[in-house]
Amino acid sequence: MSEFQLIANYFNQPSLTSVGEIPAEIGIGDDCALLSIPEQQRLAVSIDTLVADVHFPAEAAAEQIGYRALAVSVSDLAAMGATPSWFTLALTLPEANEYWLAEFAKGLSLAASQFGIRLIGGDTTKGPLTISIQVQGMVSARHAMLRSNAKVGDHIYVSGTLGDAAAALDYVIPQPTLAAANENSSVAYLYQRYFQPEPRLALGKQLAALGVNCAIDISDGLLADLGHILSASAKVGPCLGAQIDLTDLPISKALMSHTDKARATSLALTGGDDYELCFTVPADLIQQLSPLIEAGEITLIGHITAQPGIVDNLGQPVMVACSGYQHF
Repeated sequence: MSEFQLIANYFNQPSLTSVGEIPAEIGIGDDCALLSIPEQQRLAVSIDTLVADVHFPAEAAAEQIGYRALAVSVSDLAAMGATPSWFTLALTLPEANEYWLAEFAKGLSLAASQFGIRLIGGDTTKGPLTISIQVQGMVSARHAMLRSNAKVGDHIYVSGTLGDAAAALDYVIPQPTLAAANENSSVAYLYQRYFQPEPRLALGKQLAALGVNCAIDISDGLLADLGHILSASAKVGPCLGAQIDLTDLPISKALMSHTDKARATSLALTGGDDYELCFTVPADLIQQLSPLIEAGEITLIGHITAQPGIVDNLGQPVMVACSGYQHF
């Protein structure tokens, strides 16, 4: 099977190329895709590379790999308050296994339909299994949420629950397929949180529309990603720190049934891969978040301070072995 047959058979399909609301002027089939951007919109662009046995188990089900690869990329759009539009796929394969490709494309298509994002091009090559996805989305020129917009006094919130995907690794590493999770609902939930993370697209757009202008998705761990907000904001203003209440971290029942409170807290702080949102909110917007808090969608965990570093509610430095995932 040639490269062009592979693309035609598995990726140049309506389930991937005709989803979403914004078509490309030219998509798959030419040297470049051609795109038109609506007035008063900016193009938000992000790229992620996932390497087998680094970012996902190589022996996991191909459908799960496909879904996860697109979901984690789309999460960056959610963090900016953007609406997904298009994506490109660069896929490196050790071999052109037709069954694997069909299942991978199935998972990719499911995610594309779920998130309303259209495949417009890419590349395939032979080598160690590696997946690079670049996503593009639309965001209002006035409403993009940036890491660099935190201010002293802002309240810090997170969406969903934290630590679930990291806890799933206790099961995913020895048994990458979901079959082992069927006997235990809590374990099945953790598997799902790892392989099918939910980009907080609706929440991101809602926050941006309310006037929230600082957010990040939690990919490397809460401490690491909150640290990115602090360092990015310090580059355009004064040095910042954060005080968080460790007892307020949102932890799922599934995670608490899997481990003790101390380890659950550690996973929530450093685990990563949950792709929830961490965002900061000035005092004058807090009241507008009440419906989201009451619905359990977001949790207040602390506030931004003028003192550099991240401390707990007693003012003590948050001490962990590692603040989050390190790529090198």
